[in-house]
Amino acid sequence: MKIDLNSDMGEGFGPYRLCDDEAMMKIVSSANIACGFHGGDPDTMARMVCLAKENGVGIGAHPGLPDRSGFGRREMPFQPDELRQQMLYQLGALIAIAKSQGMTVGHFSFHAAMGNMVNRDAVLADLMMDAISTVDPRLVVFVTSGSEIERAAKRAKLKTLALFLADRAYDGDGKLVARGLPGALVKDEVSVRARVRRFLTDGIVEAIDGTTIQMPARSILVHSDTPGSLELARLVRSEIEASGATLTPAAELAS
Repeated sequence: MKIDLNSDMGEGFGPYRLCDDEAMMKIVSSANIACGFHGGDPDTMARMVCLAKENGVGIGAHPGLPDRSGFGRREMPFQPDELRQQMLYQLGALIAIAKSQGMTVGHFSFHAAMGNMVNRDAVLADLMMDAISTVDPRLVVFVTSGSEIERAAKRAKLKTLALFLADRAYDGDGKLVARGLPGALVKDEVSVRARVRRFLTDGIVEAIDGTTIQMPARSILVHSDTPGSLELARLVRSEIEASGATLTPAAELAS
């Protein structure tokens, strides 16, 4: 079995670093690179692309809302066309920086509030996916299985790859438990190993209420801003390798 391990990268800016991107890049197979709005800046983006190239890691655009102080997690009242332009601005910036280093942007992953806004509005989701398809119809879109974004991506004839968030709890309906609620983050070694192993072997995950839910994903995400993210990523990778699966960049797995 082939599977992707990805993380959101380059989410600091200037001299500020959110995590050890250099070390994380040696663990993952795909990097979702912040594009300058919620995090990142031109120099940081270029550094991430260079690190990905050195480590054979696939790169993807990770656009968010223009809200550094809220880390892109607070929704903002933009009109659909405004949101579309913000997304395209960020995607285009990373494509240009990657091309200058002989790299290709292979996938796309919304960050936080921007993704939440798109995911509950079918019209907005179609607008965004059609725009992505116009820029590059080969881009793979990271999705939650059964989501509005997944349906819109398929309507736009874009390839998709479903995610399993190793460090976040799910409710019985397969939705993420909201940050700030008890148990929303999963970061102790025993729990992470157990849920990743079960996902890899059985394709299921235990929800926060104890029920089991199907998890038809081919990519595992570890958030770089989760406390101890580097060690979490190492744990996940060790479970992937122990299962006999092969780490493979997202762009090579999507359908």
